[in-house]
Amino acid sequence: MRVAGWMRGRPWASAVPGTSPKPRLNRDVIVLGVIAFFVMVGFGVVVPVLPVYVQSFGVGNLEVGAVVSAFALMRFVFSPVCGRLIDWAGERTILAIGIGIVALSSGLVGAADSYLQLLLLRGAGGIGSAMFSVSAMTLLLRTAEPSRRARAIGFYQGGFLIGGMAGPAIGSLLATISLTAPFYFYAGTLTIAGLIGLFLLRSGGRGSALAGADASAVRAPFREVLRDERFRAACLANFAQGWTSLGVRTTLIPLFVVVVLGGTSSWTGIALAAAAVAQALALAPAARFVDTVGRKPAIIGAFSVAGLSIVAISFAPNIWVLGALLCVYGVAAAFMGTAPAAAVGDAAGARGGRPVSVFSMCADAGAIVGPLVAGLLVDSFSFSAGFVVGAAFLFIAAAYALRMPSERRVAA
Repeated sequence: MRVAGWMRGRPWASAVPGTSPKPRLNRDVIVLGVIAFFVMVGFGVVVPVLPVYVQSFGVGNLEVGAVVSAFALMRFVFSPVCGRLIDWAGERTILAIGIGIVALSSGLVGAADSYLQLLLLRGAGGIGSAMFSVSAMTLLLRTAEPSRRARAIGFYQGGFLIGGMAGPAIGSLLATISLTAPFYFYAGTLTIAGLIGLFLLRSGGRGSALAGADASAVRAPFREVLRDERFRAACLANFAQGWTSLGVRTTLIPLFVVVVLGGTSSWTGIALAAAAVAQALALAPAARFVDTVGRKPAIIGAFSVAGLSIVAISFAPNIWVLGALLCVYGVAAAFMGTAPAAAVGDAAGARGGRPVSVFSMCADAGAIVGPLVAGLLVDSFSFSAGFVVGAAFLFIAAAYALRMPSERRVAA
């Protein structure tokens, strides 16, 4: 009895004597985490230098924002098609093709001769990114147990975060060689990620073994999902993240470091790497909190803290204060990344490909408009205006989450 009680306290333990322990995460989740690592190492390499590289073509802040927005715009436009492609070819194939498109376009960005070429190539990369992100999240929500959904998402995002720790630091070193070197490095890491997905993931397309295993899973009609306050709150939260995390923060902070603080791109890389460490350390407890306490309190608290930190960043007097505030944002982001996605899985069921596409499109919509508005606000007013407007959407997302139903969860 004592042994049985001890086993019940372990989430991986089998409930049936004589059987092998049940693993926390299935193979596909683990493979997706590895893929995420290679994707984010490359992306993190590019982040510190992209705005500066774009400015080297003799353009202003608005044009810098347009390059970031072009990537998100094509993701937004192509996301609705991804669900049908997944049904036709399976998650594994679409994921690999999508990563291949981003790899090719990123390598060509480093060889661009004009701003127009750069803009078009970043837009092409957005198509591949949509294919990758929608197929990966669809597979993740399909295979994760509802009681461990946030932890599966957390593991997947952990791959991004570990890559994010190394990426900006590597990017800062590569930037000392040339502003184009990071883009070639990005193409290489994406190629590795695509090959891993192609050969190690099981396809979840129609008729596959994975699809058959999920045949009994509940799939909520999309009209019902749209009326679900959990889904609406998650979409609004993802829009706020797209505007602030993917758009405003990525666009403004590298420029803020150079223009206001008088630093270099290497400073940006170090500060973002520190924030990634903070987010990685907070990810496991954040995911467990989301699974055991609930999605609602996680969204309300995290988005409020993130909004306050973004406002404070605009008043940072030096790189040390900026780095500390980015670390606070990183801790909040650990909750922001897991809670909304888990809420989508709760509302849509295990086979919610279309809701995942809409959820992804909300982040893309924010990332399209956010950099453009932020760049315009900086040109017309100040950096503070760009940060404050982004923070406002984080506060709105936190307030709307109050409408989500209360949750009663059991620790697992």
